[in-house]
Amino acid sequence: MFWTFVATAFCGLGAAGIALGIRAATRNLAPKWIIPVFAGAGMLGYLIYTEYTWFEQKQSLMPEEAVIVDTESNGILWRPWTFFFPYINAFSTVDTKSISETASNSNVVRFTLYRFEQKMTDAVSHRVHILNCNTRELVPLGSDGTPRLDNMKKLGLQDKLLNTVCGE
Repeated sequence: MFWTFVATAFCGLGAAGIALGIRAATRNLAPKWIIPVFAGAGMLGYLIYTEYTWFEQKQSLMPEEAVIVDTESNGILWRPWTFFFPYINAFSTVDTKSISETASNSNVVRFTLYRFEQKMTDAVSHRVHILNCNTRELVPLGSDGTPRLDNMKKLGLQDKLLNTVCGE
């Protein structure tokens, strides 16, 4: 977050420098108000750019064993352009190295699901799940290792999570 702030400030200073150059080239005939307008536009432009390239940047940092199984694009009220031009601000990945069959049943698979969210700072959470490949029932495990049946959900036949975990 600190480096984002520094980069945003430098983009604002650079855009203000362009406005100063415009004023100098026009022998100060251009209005003075273009300097803060250019600075604000430069900072806003940089922040919008980082929002829209966040997913590709995170995706490039993922190891080969991380498979992206879900993405989310939610419009944000204080960023009205996201309703017209949505961008990916959250995604889930499966660590394929963590996939293992349970000892009691070979159709029940245990794996770790990671969720990345773009918030004020990047947020990463992970949770161990079990998935019955025959019935397509996905159950998260609690911190003590017990199944949380109240959070169970049934996956669709074409769900990428099901195909990734059970297709191994």
